[in-house]
Amino acid sequence: MSATLRLTTPGLDAALARLARLSSFEMASLADAAGALLESGARGRMISKEAPDGTPWADWSIGYAATRGEQHSLLVNEGDLTDSLASYATGDEVHVGSNLIYAAHHQIGGAEIGSGLPARPYLGLSPEDAIDLRDLVTGTLEGLFS
Repeated sequence: MSATLRLTTPGLDAALARLARLSSFEMASLADAAGALLESGARGRMISKEAPDGTPWADWSIGYAATRGEQHSLLVNEGDLTDSLASYATGDEVHVGSNLIYAAHHQIGGAEIGSGLPARPYLGLSPEDAIDLRDLVTGTLEGLFS
């Protein structure tokens, strides 16, 4: 006479496969994707002429507007600022910005240096960016655990 006990591990193979995917996860790749998303949002604000919170940018001063032609656009003349936007990831951090000297001047305004230039923020997290980031992270994590 014997008694047989059979041990089963339903789902163990699937769980081990999920663990293997999790162990190969690299935060830097997620940060790279997040940076690309935020960089795209900043470029979009150059087109929409709005701050990340949706506030419209201040128009040109009357005197300055008189020097502009139809081909000119607020903060986009030759496209240098837009073209300079870049993102890079370092581990679990992502950085988005421009290396142009005047980029900060436009972002925060010129009151600090007496130029009177109004702030026209283009860097930051808009509500749409936050949703896109949430979807990116959620989708990435779901992919790891499915």
